[in-house]
Amino acid sequence: MLQINLKNLPSSDELPDSDDTPVDNEDQNFLPNLLLFLLEYIWKSRDDWYFGADMGIYHTTGFSPRVPIVPDGFLSVGVERRKGGKSRRSYVIWEEKDIVPILTLEMVSHTYGDEYEEKLEIYRKLGVKYYVIYNPEFWRRDRHLPFEVYKLIDGDYQLQIGEPFWMPEIGLGIGRCVLPTDRLRREILSWFDPQGRRYLTPEEKSELLAARLRELGENPDFL
Repeated sequence: MLQINLKNLPSSDELPDSDDTPVDNEDQNFLPNLLLFLLEYIWKSRDDWYFGADMGIYHTTGFSPRVPIVPDGFLSVGVERRKGGKSRRSYVIWEEKDIVPILTLEMVSHTYGDEYEEKLEIYRKLGVKYYVIYNPEFWRRDRHLPFEVYKLIDGDYQLQIGEPFWMPEIGLGIGRCVLPTDRLRREILSWFDPQGRRYLTPEEKSELLAARLRELGENPDFL
């Protein structure tokens, strides 16, 4: 087994932010960033989390600490929201108190990327608690489900059931939906509360408030 000298590990300033592999389709940018946008709203008063999209995770469980794994999205809890008050170029585990992401997301595209084999094994070795694979188009080809959540139990990943799937260690559920405000009717991934209710976007909340105010204006005695 390769031995890595922990004293000579590179700093984040020396490491690129990703592997420079272009995404296969626009959803690989849109969906993870939408999850980040929603989380910014849901956890707006919290500073102990970080969500990265298409960003390299550098670790010491592979053959070189200079070769990252780059999920479409990942969530870490218990870290600084902004590392040292600045934005991150990459996520370097040995600079994050050895905190590995608690959730990683891979989106399967036309170009198959070993999401069910090699990447799963990397995240298992890293100790990522939840591994989400979203495969809306090619799940029949790959003989899997369109949406799968794997949970690390006793060192191995076990496929979970139920959607949205509740993750108590995170305090969030994750699942699929179509936003009623989206005229394109795109299926997305979203966060859910313990009762399985989807967290609304700021736009949806504004529309509900406006409707409520109109109702009160039309029915002043309702107060």
